[in-house]
Amino acid sequence: MEHKAKSIRPFIGSENYEVSRSFYRDLGFTEHVLSHNMSYFETDGFGFYLQDAYVKDWIDNTMVFMEVEDVHRFYKELLALNLTSEYETAKLIPVKELEWGRECFVIDPSGILWHFGEFY
Repeated sequence: MEHKAKSIRPFIGSENYEVSRSFYRDLGFTEHVLSHNMSYFETDGFGFYLQDAYVKDWIDNTMVFMEVEDVHRFYKELLALNLTSEYETAKLIPVKELEWGRECFVIDPSGILWHFGEFY
């Protein structure tokens, strides 16, 4: 089977939709409002759908991996955004060196775990 895919766009939820929208704009994503309860956030042709929907088990088990060119530079830029000051429940976890590469982590205001990684 030949996919010829053009993109892959996960759907993620939010506990507080307006807070999450603001968080992802502050994180550097461009928002495209699709309806009163859904937006598409993108950067460099990659993106995801944010929904005004909260199911705790779903949110608590959602992880998204985004490959970046230089995870150390990316982490420094994350720190400069002061997201944890602006968003009380957001968390940043420093870069970890792993056998396959390196990554840092962001937990969004709803609890979604983002992996930002760089492969060796």
